Amino acid sequence: MIPPHPRVDLAGIVVDLMDERAAIDALVHRPADGNPLAVISANLDHIVQFGQGGRWRRTLGDSLHPTRTDADGQSRPLEWLTLLDGAPLVAQADRLTGASWPRLAGSDLVGPLLDAAEKEGLSVGFLGGSYLIQRLLSRRLIATRPGLVIAGMWSPDRSELADEQSSLKLAEDIAAAAPELLIVGLGKPRQELWISKYGPATGATVLLAFGAVVDFLADAIQRAPAVASDHGLEWAWRLAREPRRLAKRYLLDDPPGLVQLRRHSSLLPADATVSPPPAVAGPLRSPRRTHPSSGTGHDPAPAAVPHHGRPGQFSALGRPVDVAVLVVTYNNQDHLGALISSLRQEARTLRIRLVIADNDSTDGTLAELNRHADILQVQTGGNLGYAAGVNAARRMAGDAEAILVLNPDLEVLPGAISALLEVLRSGEADVVVPRIVDGEGNLTPSLRREPSLGTVFGDALFGGHWPQRPAVLAEQDSAPESYQFGHEVDWATGAAVMTSADVDRRIGAWDERFFLYSEETDYFRRARESGARIWYEPAATVAHAENGSGSSVQLQALMAVNRVRYIRKHHTDVTAEVFRCGVVLHEMLRSFNRDHRRTLAIVADEALWDALPGPSATRYPAKVLGGFPAGSVIIPAHNEAAVIGRTLDSLEPVLRTGRVEVIVVCNGCTDGTAALAAAVPGVQVIEASVASKTAALNAGDTVATQWPRVYLDADTVLSPTALRRVLETLSESPVLAARPAFRYDDSGATWPVRAYYRARRRLTSTQQALWGAGVFALSREGHERLGSFPDVTADDYFVDRLFSDEEKAIVPTPPVPVQTPRETRSLLNVLTRNIRGPAEQRSSPARAVEAPQGTLFHSDAAGPAARQTAVGRTADTPADAAVSSASSTAWELFRSVRGPRSAVDALSYSGLAATPRLVRLRRTGAGTPSSAPIAWERDDSSRRPEGLPR
Repeated sequence: MIPPHPRVDLAGIVVDLMDERAAIDALVHRPADGNPLAVISANLDHIVQFGQGGRWRRTLGDSLHPTRTDADGQSRPLEWLTLLDGAPLVAQADRLTGASWPRLAGSDLVGPLLDAAEKEGLSVGFLGGSYLIQRLLSRRLIATRPGLVIAGMWSPDRSELADEQSSLKLAEDIAAAAPELLIVGLGKPRQELWISKYGPATGATVLLAFGAVVDFLADAIQRAPAVASDHGLEWAWRLAREPRRLAKRYLLDDPPGLVQLRRHSSLLPADATVSPPPAVAGPLRSPRRTHPSSGTGHDPAPAAVPHHGRPGQFSALGRPVDVAVLVVTYNNQDHLGALISSLRQEARTLRIRLVIADNDSTDGTLAELNRHADILQVQTGGNLGYAAGVNAARRMAGDAEAILVLNPDLEVLPGAISALLEVLRSGEADVVVPRIVDGEGNLTPSLRREPSLGTVFGDALFGGHWPQRPAVLAEQDSAPESYQFGHEVDWATGAAVMTSADVDRRIGAWDERFFLYSEETDYFRRARESGARIWYEPAATVAHAENGSGSSVQLQALMAVNRVRYIRKHHTDVTAEVFRCGVVLHEMLRSFNRDHRRTLAIVADEALWDALPGPSATRYPAKVLGGFPAGSVIIPAHNEAAVIGRTLDSLEPVLRTGRVEVIVVCNGCTDGTAALAAAVPGVQVIEASVASKTAALNAGDTVATQWPRVYLDADTVLSPTALRRVLETLSESPVLAARPAFRYDDSGATWPVRAYYRARRRLTSTQQALWGAGVFALSREGHERLGSFPDVTADDYFVDRLFSDEEKAIVPTPPVPVQTPRETRSLLNVLTRNIRGPAEQRSSPARAVEAPQGTLFHSDAAGPAARQTAVGRTADTPADAAVSSASSTAWELFRSVRGPRSAVDALSYSGLAATPRLVRLRRTGAGTPSSAPIAWERDDSSRRPEGLPR
């Protein structure tokens, strides 16, 4: 054992404070039958690589990865001794301890160590350096230290060190030579990682990660003058001699380490113990015993007794399992067979439940699934996107220790799921991703860094060139060692992700706003924000065909657009706009390619984003009717004979399930609306004499018996898929109010109308509010806050103001078509009504109260829960509120301008929106009442037969 000595924590690196004599004695007199000792000489680069925030944090320490097994079968964990090197570290250690400590660089320590080894008769081996350098070193050692026992010298190239089997063979060769001291000079961080994984298998008692000492000993590299070393300027001397090799390290990588060193360093108590990092790759018991299939060099997972059914069979719902595997399919007939077969192999030793959510496949995918009775199938009801499919499968995961999300075009290699599960069971990681290879067995770079302004512009300028550029300039991690050794990562491609079930529940559902691409980036970010640790495990390997989602310009553009949407979700508007410029630059610099030109056109014009692939309803509604959630649909109708039939036709399949009640409230109708509605089996019809929409909504509430409740305009077509997703969201999540996604149908409209709605589509507020879609829904708790609908014009605007952003949800569904006015005059009528509604709701300060979250609602119209929540200051006057709202919209409109076309649209929007306001002000000034009695007002131009959706 090493004698007690002071220790300091320098930015996450525990450094042992010793003088040269104590260090030499500890190394030379290390007992051969004890644990193998790994020695590091830590400098600033070591802090950057392995310290707090470093890529290799938590990968070095006692009992990491391998152990050495003696002849008696006793395993010996690897121990670590970290010595003080580098002027900044020495200065910080001096400040923390109040004492002066020597710098123990490997290049300074190796000479006295070899002298002591020669005196004690210890055998020494050298790993690293070129063959020529080693020959020079051999001659020099024979001349200067003739009594030194040299066990051997090994000069592997990088390809050997990056290969699992070659590294194992190298460790076996070293073990055969039996060195007691092994000096490893492979460069940082490769030498430390290689020692951590393969060092114990070499049989050496002490392994020293000493960088370029082989070159120094052979006099191949000149040492810095003493005056430079004594003043902490050795780095400058080396940089001047080797600028190409060292500029990136000294000028770009190391400076952030100085900040970490000053902020996160402390003196450890004398009795402090250091927690070891996770032992995640399993013990390396012998270099000769390797997995025959995966080629990972690890023993196969120990055989477990299957708990349910025959070996290779998937477990049914209701039974506890080790892993619930979730797969989303969309026309994946050609890949499913290989995936299912590989999962059955894993199910021989693990309890696995396989849940496959199908996004409305039209090929033979369903036929392939139907061949397997033990697979749980979920029909999503359309092509809802990858995230929505994952969420649909999550609801069927059942009692599972871990959740594993897999792409359908994967093949799981033997032992992969067991290796991933072992990481979670170690308790040191919460999310784990495997190594990914292509169909030919070649490594697929899958590790990523958090997107930033640096990474987006770095990728735009350099692309696939300069792959080893600084991390701040590259989102993809291309370093070979990153894929050979396990470590913490920011995120990885979502082809294969295992999460412990508890942590998965804590993270929550995958964000369905990302139809395809960036949904995994968001999931991993939320995982990190929840405190979860994400680990890359190379012992688990999956093969990825990488064409399960297809390829097209539309998908390429969607990938680029979703990167911008991701940044908008998690960053400020300014950051998001600069990031978008980086994405545009990326496509612009590659615009010589036709696909990139098309992508550039889409990314640059936000009006085109709505045309990108998104959720679509199934052509076969029967797929979504099984297990349909309960709820009520209330439809207020006033002389809607022209459109009520189409609206009810879309709901007719849902009515047949008996799970949803549909109530049509005909208020003041003088046409055949009531008769048409009553002719649909299962529809309840209520007739009221007063033509009031809010009165109709309240009348429907008195009859309805089920929750949640959906309030649907009579001219709005709501697909069964969209209805189901809204009901599920309100039933299974804490949100109180929701609406489905919608799109404007402006076919047949005049140019000013189309320009107005193009500009409106670009406004963020229209995408985040409950109003404007012709449909919204409330949970029971949400309705309690409402109480009853007040006598206002804009009921959906009123309801929207009741809830904070966290309490309402815009559900990514197949978009509901919202019919825009066809004529400019009709649009002006609609805008007049839209202005009057919010103005009415601001008209009385006694009724308008601002909730703590900043939401505005009318306390006398709200229920008891709402009145209890309505604590805070009285709202501004109606004039102030109107000015504030107009200013906010104007600023949002200004920020939506991306080019000439969007600027013209914004001007059209401003002119049309201002016209009814000016008219209203003129009438108010002339003594004309600012608002008429509340009654049915609507746009009839979109209700004409030619205006209906086709």
